[in-house]
Amino acid sequence: MKAVWYNENGGPEVLHHGDLPDPEVGPKTVLIQVKVISLEGGDLLNRVHTPPARVPHVPGYQAAGMVVAVGAEVTRFRKGDRVVGFNWSGSHAALFAVPETYAYPVPEGMDLDVAAVVPIAFGTAYDALFTYGGLSSGETVLIQGAAGGVGLAAVQLASQAGATVIGTASSPQRLARITPLGLTHGIDYRQEDISAHCKEITGGKGVDLVLDLAGGKGKDALVEALRGHGRYAVIGAAEGTLPTFGFFEMIRKAMQVTGISFGRDMHTPRVHELLADLLARAHAGSLVMPIEREFALADVVEAHRFVAEEHPFGRVVMRP
Repeated sequence: MKAVWYNENGGPEVLHHGDLPDPEVGPKTVLIQVKVISLEGGDLLNRVHTPPARVPHVPGYQAAGMVVAVGAEVTRFRKGDRVVGFNWSGSHAALFAVPETYAYPVPEGMDLDVAAVVPIAFGTAYDALFTYGGLSSGETVLIQGAAGGVGLAAVQLASQAGATVIGTASSPQRLARITPLGLTHGIDYRQEDISAHCKEITGGKGVDLVLDLAGGKGKDALVEALRGHGRYAVIGAAEGTLPTFGFFEMIRKAMQVTGISFGRDMHTPRVHELLADLLARAHAGSLVMPIEREFALADVVEAHRFVAEEHPFGRVVMRP
């Protein structure tokens, strides 16, 4: 099969494209003929920070396509079914092998391009906001990095749940594109003081919940924007650097810090039910995810570099 792999951590230049053996089909495996690959933030972070357990390592979390083979113990799927699949690696290829519990049926008539970008972005946003963030109607959430995939998903889900949504982005133009999706207040983080603006919006109290998708040195301003006993969800590090929380910093603010890793739960019945609902809402058009660019899988170096350097609005996809 055609696939992408790397043998060591590094920048996009460590990625190679060529021929590799087809994945093995175990008794609980669903083998997907990939039609569209969603390029996820974790794909880039792993390439840079996580040493591969074995080489060649085929990266990638998520892709949608057609089932071409199933293992002997698989009961939920058969050849010809349209699915979107997740695994901790392997999506950057023409064939993607996933455990049955990490495959999700695509609603009849739904565009695979739409399905491919739903699970991680919207599922992560949902868990950060509600399952672990405890957001309720009338509360205020600050989304740092609102123009990315998870950020745009969070804006829509929080707004539809009745929250006041504050989002940050790198320009007024990007904020204007987010506003129709449910953004209440936009902050240009390059020009405005995030903490001061949030305090003004909340009458000095601070926000109830922070979703940090950027990481980096902006963390301190987000903590300052948070109210006492507020909640802080650590989700990603789009900026590429990894901040830390001080022991007494957390005590003084009496803040709750929660790490979000949606992939840890994607095999569970809870998440299967959640993703069925999110896919249905996306198919109906009540949830949307813009696709900024499309690349051939053979152009993976360019695709990874584009995501890392250009900070696309929404998602980027690749096709084998």
